[in-house]
Amino acid sequence: MTRETARTWAEVSLGNLEHNYRDLRACAPDSRFLGTVKANAYGHGAVPIARRLVELGTDYLAVACLDEAAQLRKAGITAPILILGDTPPELAAEVVDLDATQTVFTPELARALSEAAGAAGKRAKVHLKADTGMSRLGVLAHDPEPAAEALIQLCLPHLEPEGIFTHFADADGDEEYTMLQFTRFLDVLKELEEKYGRTFEIRHCAASAAVLNYPCTHMDMVRPGIALYGHYPDPFCEGLDGPGLKPVMSLYSRVAAVRDFPGDTPVSYGCTASLGGQGGRLAVLPIGYADGFHRVLSNESGVWLDGECRQIIGRVCMDMCMVGLPASSPVKRGAVAEVFGPRLPIERHAKTAGTISYELLCAVAPRVPRIYLDA
Repeated sequence: MTRETARTWAEVSLGNLEHNYRDLRACAPDSRFLGTVKANAYGHGAVPIARRLVELGTDYLAVACLDEAAQLRKAGITAPILILGDTPPELAAEVVDLDATQTVFTPELARALSEAAGAAGKRAKVHLKADTGMSRLGVLAHDPEPAAEALIQLCLPHLEPEGIFTHFADADGDEEYTMLQFTRFLDVLKELEEKYGRTFEIRHCAASAAVLNYPCTHMDMVRPGIALYGHYPDPFCEGLDGPGLKPVMSLYSRVAAVRDFPGDTPVSYGCTASLGGQGGRLAVLPIGYADGFHRVLSNESGVWLDGECRQIIGRVCMDMCMVGLPASSPVKRGAVAEVFGPRLPIERHAKTAGTISYELLCAVAPRVPRIYLDA
């Protein structure tokens, strides 16, 4: 698939990915680097992104689930992979077979991994997870003594507890709460060492916002996600002294038709828009919510076309949407519209949709071909 033949396509700049990687790595020069490639690398394409990160020297890759780890291994990627989410105990042998590092926080999964590793004559690497305030996954770590006791019970034979980590809930907004979580984590680590003699090679807690905001949390490894793809987790982070991130993905669509309509013509499903008494001109774009262009952007957002941001007119359809053009516009079939990219940042769509850039990036559908630049 090329730009010339695609109806709608995404361009992924591996050069910008490298720029972001190097700048983020410079933020934490004494820490290992984990590249987060879960959720199809935030919509950018897990395998090509992971391959480039490995070429650049990343120490670890992170995925959300076993299937994502298997995809990378099937593609020939041999770098260490951390599965951040839960894996059913009955699939423990597959984790061991993939040589993936599993996040562990329940006795059931720890036992299953230990048994599977023992049966295979191996030791399975695991990272223990402490829940210091995200209230999602992990051993509850509000009190260091019971937390340390629960965590030490996960260190079973045939397991190699290489790492331990936590996740911040509001590192892009609330310094006090972030430092509370960090203190809880440090207290648990201290309890584990002093009472049980247990230390860990890799202690980590800093995702994108903490990498940018809180150097004290970098510890043994940082694990940026959205920042790696050139977007700040919050506008506040952009104002900090630090890396100048470059967005990695741009999304484009090619005009399928340009049409003129008489006055008071309704547009799209539900007739939520009209061209008014004088009528008007519309460009039809072959991109819709099945491609990841959210329906909530109907009548609100726009695309960059013919040197300006042109508003969406009417509801975004499954496979198409319409944008308004002035009667004098020279736009013709085949013209390229930037849905988001250098001239129209994805953050503008996210603000209109009442969401975050993460969601819109991950929403770009598999049927939209990715064209990799600087490959």
